[in-house]
Amino acid sequence: MSPKLVLVEPAGPLNVGSVARLCRTYGLEDLRLVAPRCDPLGDEARLMAIKGVPLLQQARVFPSLAAALADCGRVVATSGRPEGEPLPLEDPEDALAWLLAGDPALPSALVFGREDRGLSNDELLQAGRLLQIPTPTPHGSLNLSHAVAVVLHDLHRLARRSFPVRQAPAPAMAAVTQAPCSRGVLEAMLNDAEALLLEVGFLLPHTAHARMAKLRALLQRGQVSAPEVALLRGLVCQLRWASRRPFPSSQDH
Repeated sequence: MSPKLVLVEPAGPLNVGSVARLCRTYGLEDLRLVAPRCDPLGDEARLMAIKGVPLLQQARVFPSLAAALADCGRVVATSGRPEGEPLPLEDPEDALAWLLAGDPALPSALVFGREDRGLSNDELLQAGRLLQIPTPTPHGSLNLSHAVAVVLHDLHRLARRSFPVRQAPAPAMAAVTQAPCSRGVLEAMLNDAEALLLEVGFLLPHTAHARMAKLRALLQRGQVSAPEVALLRGLVCQLRWASRRPFPSSQDH
């Protein structure tokens, strides 16, 4: 299983080249760049990539993280912040074991943030798990390429020993452990839901973003499957239809 590796707004061409080299070393075949702030095909990037230059040439560039993850199911994002995350922080072993246990037919992804400020809360909420590399000092932020090296090393080690994910054995929990739906499907449903909730007045324009972030965090913790998202989307469509029906007048009774 080879996850997509996504870099969000990388600014250092040396880092991008080093990450391409690491992808080649660990067998990852899909490097995705979100709005890069450097030239990923420049001389500095090529100098560091060495045999990873073909990956640089094939790397796809996306305008947003949502676009880069639209076809992905399980997503693990990295964070160096000690607290204040919208989802719980996990050790690499737990988060990566969950990633490896996904449906092989649905792409997975590893996401790394900007060198200077990492990922925003909105971007972190697009992941199913948040990974933090443990360090022995309070200065837990690593260089981008160093963080990628640590995570890919742990991923390779876990993949070799087929680390099992702890799952609830009870049949009643089977729906919870279904493979999560693709990010694009979930985001489309959330966009529909937000439009409806604004229309009926449950959301207000100035608070909609914060309240939808809470809903997104709830669904991410639950790791909803494709059938569950289809159910929610059907509910939204039916509520929209019902909200637009004219109320019967008193003369109709």
